[in-house]
Amino acid sequence: MSSEKAEAGTGKPPIRDALVAAAFQLFPERGYEQTTVDDIVSLAGVGRRSFFRYFPSKEDVVFPDHERCLADMTAFLADASDDDEPVRRVCDAARLVLRMYAENPAFSVQRYRLTKRVPGLRAYELSVVWRYERALAEYLRRRFAARRDGTLQADVIAAAVVAAHNNALRSWLRSDGRGDASATVGHALDYVQSAFGGVPVPPAVEQPEDVVVVVSRRGAPLWRVVQEIETTLGRG
Repeated sequence: MSSEKAEAGTGKPPIRDALVAAAFQLFPERGYEQTTVDDIVSLAGVGRRSFFRYFPSKEDVVFPDHERCLADMTAFLADASDDDEPVRRVCDAARLVLRMYAENPAFSVQRYRLTKRVPGLRAYELSVVWRYERALAEYLRRRFAARRDGTLQADVIAAAVVAAHNNALRSWLRSDGRGDASATVGHALDYVQSAFGGVPVPPAVEQPEDVVVVVSRRGAPLWRVVQEIETTLGRG
């Protein structure tokens, strides 16, 4: 039986949740930099080894659900069929990230405020965002493999989806999580969908066939007509 299942049987919060709660109780009181892993495990009532079983570093306890969310997004994209419109699929994948934030608005707002104050956490967050963008781009690259400039289109659209999602998400977080996060982010993603979604593959440009009109005397020999045509086409 896992530690979390054992904890659930006692009515106590799972160890992982207890560690996150302890960390976010201490960060406002002592400051992020001043709070140590030992402080967190002491408040949570667990051993130091338990912390590193769930979180590789102190930064990871600030973003406890991103690994799960990234795995969910990757699986969602992998399950897509060839009939799914690619841009809509990546927009829907971005909504999975929103759902993670919206599940606990108070925690999301608290983390947003903390991240703004700590440069190291902002850098960590950027690395997380880049992994989401890479997952979207890899899916689009596969779908656009036959397109002219398919890789370019995939990377641009993935970046646009992430930018639109994050712009709307941060607007919601700055409002202290008030309002409908789904509607706010949905409006931003609809903008991306309208700009890039359903764009057909541009057809190859065909060169128009040459049309030559030759005026010749009635009764002129055929060889003379052919000679005039060749001269007009520059073959003479």
